[in-house]
Amino acid sequence: MEAAPAGTGLRRLIHDYKQLSKFKLSSLVVFTAGAGFVAASGESVDWAKLAWTSLGTLGAAACANTLNQVYEVENDRCMTRTRNRPLPAGRLGRAHALVFAAVCGAAGVWLLSEKANPLTAALGAANILLYAGIYTPLKQVTIWNTWVGAIVGAIPPLMGWAAATGQLDAGSSVLAAALFFWQMPHFLALAWMCKADYAAGGFRMISMVDASGRRTAMAALRHSFYIAPIGLLAVLAGFASEPFAWECLGLSAVLAYGSASFLAAPSQASARKLFKGSLIYLPLLLTFLGVHRLPNDHKVDWEQLGARSLDCVPAPLRAEMGRACAAAEAAVMSVGDALMMTNRIKCPSKAYGDSGESEEERAAREEAEARGEVVAAQEGKEAEPEQPKRQS
Repeated sequence: MEAAPAGTGLRRLIHDYKQLSKFKLSSLVVFTAGAGFVAASGESVDWAKLAWTSLGTLGAAACANTLNQVYEVENDRCMTRTRNRPLPAGRLGRAHALVFAAVCGAAGVWLLSEKANPLTAALGAANILLYAGIYTPLKQVTIWNTWVGAIVGAIPPLMGWAAATGQLDAGSSVLAAALFFWQMPHFLALAWMCKADYAAGGFRMISMVDASGRRTAMAALRHSFYIAPIGLLAVLAGFASEPFAWECLGLSAVLAYGSASFLAAPSQASARKLFKGSLIYLPLLLTFLGVHRLPNDHKVDWEQLGARSLDCVPAPLRAEMGRACAAAEAAVMSVGDALMMTNRIKCPSKAYGDSGESEEERAAREEAEARGEVVAAQEGKEAEPEQPKRQS
């Protein structure tokens, strides 16, 4: 009978720690880092290293999320969505939360350094600083905080890639771009759904300065289009097969449709549909990447990328593109010739050197030299008295 309260207290503490770490969000961060690791791997995936990388990433994410709540405890008390978190509800104190954050952060960065590599650890530490030290304060300063927060969300795939390869290259930026663009429809829809709550908490969101909702929806739609070519870029980079490009395009079309519906009729219902659609989009995208991944040799020849991209274009269209390029080149040359002729007319001195002679003057001088009229000038020069030689 005595053990029941202790057990209940332990379960409550574990629950509070999960809330402090935003466990669901941190798990999504781990998932995206794992996708980067798998995409960057060679013929076989080092599952043990992936497990350690995931655990270290979880620690870093838990640290950042806890520090975020320590900073925003007063704001969270004013919001319906967050007032029952451990800190605003008074179940845990700030000192307790800071110790938890320090332990999670130190353990996470250490694991990333020891079990992966220093580059991965540096990215993890930088993301803690960016999220807790820059993005979190900006939420109360500017509506552009959402774009800064999207950079935070784009770093975990880079961490996974770096853990697998020990470096970052152009291929790693493809997944980072996918995560950056995906976050915009996701969080803009959330900002519209919770705009009253955000206003009560003292946060600055784009939805709070957009009464009609069209600006918010248009931003979501733009980024839905931006993510469409990510699949093709992954194929060209060599770490995914061609079906992934079509699947990514289809998913992006669905996301764009949700954003367009939100734009056509901004409301809680249309924003919620877009938000739920974005929650489905990302797991499907990363799952398709895992299914269609190709072994990455980490030596993408970006000089040949243009030639490889043209291979995806049908031959008749390539021929038309060639003719169009030739016509464009001819037009540019014609314009260049016209500009040169105009320059000669307006600035003859520049066209014929620095002497300032016009074409007629130069012709007259050459004719005079041919007749020997320069002889007099030469004789005058010879008539000049010689300078006396200095005695040695």
